[in-house]
Amino acid sequence: MSSEPLLVTSRFSVEEVDRKTADGQIRTRAVVRHPGAVTIIPIVDDDRVCLIRNFRVSVNENLIELPAGTLEPPEPPDQAAYRELQEETGYRAGTMRELHGFYLSPGILDERMHLFVATNLEMVGAAREPGEEIENFVVSWQEALELVESRQIQDAKTIVGLLLYDRLRSRGA
Repeated sequence: MSSEPLLVTSRFSVEEVDRKTADGQIRTRAVVRHPGAVTIIPIVDDDRVCLIRNFRVSVNENLIELPAGTLEPPEPPDQAAYRELQEETGYRAGTMRELHGFYLSPGILDERMHLFVATNLEMVGAAREPGEEIENFVVSWQEALELVESRQIQDAKTIVGLLLYDRLRSRGA
């Protein structure tokens, strides 16, 4: 396998990758390289979760999401989760537990998302990056699930996170 850089930015790069397939043919694909990211389910109390409303330039919409952010290599995912939770929501977690890891769009992107649940939260104040248009959106657990079912939540990592954690909650895990 060989690759050639096409674009390098501060957050990701794009490479053209040549790979020899089983039939001996060389296939070329453009691949987005990303350092990985975290997303966090902030459990405010027994019945409430902190989502965020986040303006996303790429889709020109305010989306309802779980807080998330990019890893800053060589930063471990759990440290990134603590950092991003506080930056985006103002909450500091007493406990952070990793639930799962998954690829968002492996057909073109190598980004691995690490999903965490944060509990024992303390409000200490947000430290949002310049230009971020984020506001906290605290809802009951049932309301969060209804936002998924009614298609008001369109963000894949948020849908995956809420539905997986709901399944684990129902099992007492």
